[in-house]
Amino acid sequence: MKQEYFEIGQIVNTFGIKGFVKVNPFTDDLERFNELKSIFVVKNKELIDMEIEEVKFHKHLVLIKFKGIEDINMAEKYKGCYLKIKREDARKLPKDTYFIADLIGIKVYDEEGNLLGKVDDIYNNKVHDIYVVKDALGKQILLPSTKEVIKQIDVDEDRIVVHLIEGLI
Repeated sequence: MKQEYFEIGQIVNTFGIKGFVKVNPFTDDLERFNELKSIFVVKNKELIDMEIEEVKFHKHLVLIKFKGIEDINMAEKYKGCYLKIKREDARKLPKDTYFIADLIGIKVYDEEGNLLGKVDDIYNNKVHDIYVVKDALGKQILLPSTKEVIKQIDVDEDRIVVHLIEGLI
């Protein structure tokens, strides 16, 4: 089942005294925040739809001013909260690219049909993504996201097929 919402950042602190919050973004494209009119803030497991008044950038962080949050004391209440958008508000991805949220938990098989485990995490090593595949016993396999290794991804069928080259296991 595909996620209805995507986490796109976390409020890590306040910024200044006028109600801005510092956001650690979970996206490569910070400009993405300029396109948003509102965003969901997750507070006490509730989704609060908040209108964005202004967006600025500071180093690798995004600074957001929400409508109605006028000072540091009001902004402080949202520290640690995650930010989400609806799936339909996410950018359309190019062919053969996927949302990480859709790949976490997907089953990974070798070319002979043997189950290797499930995708437990994905991180980037500056060259390409690395899929962390964990089996039922907790053993990990690190698979580079290259055409040589990743042969097929079928999100609808909950399945990735990989070619295991020497040295991966």
